[in-house]
Amino acid sequence: MTFLRHKSRPYIFALFALALAAACLISLLSGAAHLPWSEIWSKGIFWLRLARTSIAAVAGAGLSVAGVVFQSLLRNPLAEPYVLGVTAGAGVGAALAIVLGITAAGLWTVPGMAFAGALATIVLARALARTPSGSVPVETLLLAGVTLSAVLNSLLMFLVSIAPSDKLHGVVWWLLGNLQITDWRLLEIAAAVVFAGLAVCIVFARDLNLMALGEEPAAHLGLDVERSRRTFLLVASLMTGATVATSGLIGFVGLIVPHAVRMLVGPDHRRLVPATALAGATFLILADCLARTLLAPIEIPIGVVTALAGGPLFLMLLRRRKAEAWR
Repeated sequence: MTFLRHKSRPYIFALFALALAAACLISLLSGAAHLPWSEIWSKGIFWLRLARTSIAAVAGAGLSVAGVVFQSLLRNPLAEPYVLGVTAGAGVGAALAIVLGITAAGLWTVPGMAFAGALATIVLARALARTPSGSVPVETLLLAGVTLSAVLNSLLMFLVSIAPSDKLHGVVWWLLGNLQITDWRLLEIAAAVVFAGLAVCIVFARDLNLMALGEEPAAHLGLDVERSRRTFLLVASLMTGATVATSGLIGFVGLIVPHAVRMLVGPDHRRLVPATALAGATFLILADCLARTLLAPIEIPIGVVTALAGGPLFLMLLRRRKAEAWR
C-alpha cells in the first residue's frame, strides 16, 4: 500500500479511469438475458443499459465525493452523505408522493419531492444547530442531524405501514435503491448537479485540506471557516439530494469508497476528490451489474448489493488500518 502511495501515484488516476471504462463496458454487455451485441443494438436495449450505466456512474461519483466532503467537514471517519438525515428526509418526501398518489409533476413528482425532502432536512438541521452568534458547531450539527433522522425515520415507517398494498412495493423498492431511469432529462439534471459539485470540490480542494485540520488551525491559516463550511455543506447536500432523487437510497457508497481511495492516494483532497469520483462510479456500476445478473431474471435492489459488499469491505479496511496503527 505504501509502495502504491509513493511510487505509483502518477499512474493511479490512469488505473482508475481504465477500471471505470471496463466497468462501463461490462455493464453495457450485462443483463438478465445473454444477447449478442447485434441484438442488443437492434432492439434498443443498448440505450436502456446506457441510461442505467450513466445514472450508476453519476450516483456513485456523487455519493462518494459527498462522503469525502462530510468526513472532512465533520472530521469524522464514519461520516457519510446521509449522516445529517438526508436519507430520512428524502425517504419521507418520496413516500408521501407514492402513498398519497401525488402526480402534480408527472414522472418528476417522486424525484422532486425526494430532493425537496433531502434539502429541507439539511436546512432544518443547520437551523437547529446554529448558535445565537451565527456559528454552527460541528457537534451540535451532528446531534441535530441524528435527532431529525430518528424522527423522520419513524414518520417514514408510519407511511410504509399505512401504504396501500398496490403502492407498498413502489415505496420499498425506492427505499432500497433503484437505478431505472424513465426520463433522460432527470439524468441530465442529476449529472449537471454532481459535476458542478465535483468541480467546486476540486477547485477548492485546498480549503478541504484546511478544514480537515480543525477549525482553529484552519482559521489561523487564513481560512474563513464558517463560509467554507456553509459552501461545502451546500455542495455536498445538493449532490446527495440529486443522487437520492434519481436512484433512491443507496448506502455504504459514500462511506466505503472514500476510505479505500484514501489508502491509495493519501489524504490530500487535490488527489482524493477526483480519484474518489472515479472509484465511486466504478463501484456502483459493478454493483449494479451484480444486482441485474446474480439472480436473473430477478433483480436485486442496488442498495442491498452495496450493503452486502460494502459492509464486509469496510470491516476489512478497518481491521487493516488498526493493524497498521500497531506497527
